[in-house]
Amino acid sequence: MITAIDANILLDILIPGAEHSAASKALVDRHNADGQLIISESVYAELSSQFSAGQELKTFLKDTSIRLVNSNEVALANAGNRWKQYAKTRSARLQCPSCGTKLAVHCPECGKSVSYRQHIISDFLIGAHALVHADLLLTRDRGFYRTYFKDLRLG
Repeated sequence: MITAIDANILLDILIPGAEHSAASKALVDRHNADGQLIISESVYAELSSQFSAGQELKTFLKDTSIRLVNSNEVALANAGNRWKQYAKTRSARLQCPSCGTKLAVHCPECGKSVSYRQHIISDFLIGAHALVHADLLLTRDRGFYRTYFKDLRLG
């Protein structure tokens, strides 16, 4: 089985004192025992922020048996198409990353709706990469992926 990993899972492991550190490590260990672990270019870039040198990240990935797999044209086009749908239909509501519930936030001063671009193209690149190159995706942003990648298996 090939398992793609979202940056939030690995950042839980890398950032000292992260709330979900133990659970994320156990999840990665379990899926590592079941097969291959991969990440996309976007996840690699996000992880780079936690290392002072590129070689440290390479060593971390080697030590954890995580492989960088480059996206192909199918994954990139898939991400672009899903991003386009999201951009057309997004509202001023915020979306819970766990369950997908959308919430309206209003300014306490003037009462106007506060909008926030909650998802960026890298979220769609990660989802499309997992859909094309893996059997499932480990992530804590389950609500987002259930909404925009209904056909993606989440672990």
